[in-house]
Amino acid sequence: MYNSERIPETSIDQNQTNGCRSDVNSDGADPTDSIPGRPSRRFVLHFDLNNTILVSDAVTRQGTVAALEYFLSTVAWGRMTKGKWEWLSEAPSLLQPCEGAITYYTQFGRVAGFTTVGPGRRFRKVLEEHLELLRWPSDIPADKELSVKAEDGKLYHWILPSFFQMLQDLASQGVEFSILFRTFGSDLPRVLNAVKRAVEQGSHPLFPDLPALKLRVNMTAGRIRCSGKGATLIRGEEHVSTRDGEQHVYQYLSTAEGLGGFQDHFDW
Repeated sequence: MYNSERIPETSIDQNQTNGCRSDVNSDGADPTDSIPGRPSRRFVLHFDLNNTILVSDAVTRQGTVAALEYFLSTVAWGRMTKGKWEWLSEAPSLLQPCEGAITYYTQFGRVAGFTTVGPGRRFRKVLEEHLELLRWPSDIPADKELSVKAEDGKLYHWILPSFFQMLQDLASQGVEFSILFRTFGSDLPRVLNAVKRAVEQGSHPLFPDLPALKLRVNMTAGRIRCSGKGATLIRGEEHVSTRDGEQHVYQYLSTAEGLGGFQDHFDW
């Protein structure tokens, strides 16, 4: 769910705000025309929610601390040697450190309190450092949609600040893009509402200038449903099915504009 689709660039009216173009001046000039290596295609970015842009999991009911502990178990590497677990990494890594290494999660599955009372205590400092990075600003009141109180009673960002930073970075580089959130959980409507407040109303305390990007959020949460006859994508009055050809579904997703999302189906 973390992939991107690349499709040919399409013309967009300079007054259009439903897409994610933020690089057109009022006089019609495009300031990114002179940027060397400017992308010639539009990007459609698919983002999972849980443990991707949200450090929580509505499906497994994990809060911020538990979700981060779980994630660390998926990037801590070792191997079984003579029936015992042997660590092969001193720090978490997305990359396999050597041939034959597997993650702790792959070997043992979910372990509650991985860095607290479990064998991952060596990564406790990493957990604490990243929890601190996720802390909601202490001088700003809690926001019922953008902040969350975790198991330890502290306030944290519900959506990773780096997601909003990415929006700014893409726009500043003249990249034309749209974003589709994907999830098996039930938190998509809340995410869409929180993102809408941040990008359209400037309600995020760390990114008050997001409305200048002219991004728009489709608040209708789509659904993907499967049967023996194929997969169907439903969003409001829009219905697209693989029975009409998989290319038809691909084209539908590829022409998405702004930010929106779909609740996935386990069989697809």
